[in-house]
Amino acid sequence: MFCRAKIRVMKVLMLFFDGLGIGENDPEKNPFCASKQNILNHFLNTPRKQTIPFDGIVKEVDACLDVEGLPQSATGQTAILTGINASKIQGHHLSGFPNKKLQEIILEHSLLKQLKEKGKRAHFVNVYRPIFFKLGDKIKKVKLSATTYGNLAADLPFLSLNDIKAEKGIYQEFTNQILNARGYDVPIFTPERAGKILAKLTNSYDFTLYEYFLTDKAGHSRDMEQGIKEVHKIEAFLTAILEEIDLEETLVFLCSDHGNLEDLSTKSHTPNPSLFMAWGKEAQPFTEKINNLTDITPTILKQLL
Repeated sequence: MFCRAKIRVMKVLMLFFDGLGIGENDPEKNPFCASKQNILNHFLNTPRKQTIPFDGIVKEVDACLDVEGLPQSATGQTAILTGINASKIQGHHLSGFPNKKLQEIILEHSLLKQLKEKGKRAHFVNVYRPIFFKLGDKIKKVKLSATTYGNLAADLPFLSLNDIKAEKGIYQEFTNQILNARGYDVPIFTPERAGKILAKLTNSYDFTLYEYFLTDKAGHSRDMEQGIKEVHKIEAFLTAILEEIDLEETLVFLCSDHGNLEDLSTKSHTPNPSLFMAWGKEAQPFTEKINNLTDITPTILKQLL
């Protein structure tokens, strides 16, 4: 009798960066071009290599979702975290934080919730400031991010500043300089150290999610110097993750909700394809299934379940 070898299900690390699209090879408006990076160097009007450093794959992913207008954060992030075309349900793209309708979608269909219900160890690695934990019953009355609703739906723990010191979580601004400037007693991390901490954290979970949104803020600023600094930070952070992590066991991918930072000639979001990159031995078949934002959640579920 012959037995089929059991297919090993890999761990997954999802890196969500707000406002990263693939733009033109124009250093006058694209900080990715002006900063000349090794990983983040793919452009619309320039032939791209099939692979990127660490044997990764890059792909253009549709963020418009067959809805007129510029893609926005609330609907785009809901689509990523649930697999549901929130823009079509809304009838338009919605910026900022999820409204009641989108909250209901996330609370019902959160990727984190679905993974937990299937017995998988899911983890949202972002650390929250003390003000969040003081909300109590008021939590339903304040504006929260899509990722926060996703974690609430799964009834998973929220990490505090103590988790930074214990290296069990990282802040949305992974160097902690913003926290330090606000008077919080936390260590300052280089992007490299933060990346290595995150890579090590993935060992304890089947699925790990990290969110970073200062890229979108930098895009709205139209400040090239700030944009280049963000690109340098991301490149160093990504490189450290990929150097530290075991890509034989872990699938790493980076995704975004819409374009913005890649075109500083405009203060608004862009219709450009969102940036998608993946690394690991399953990167090729995984990436082939991702064509628009709604493909991300179902593809992760198929990968892990």
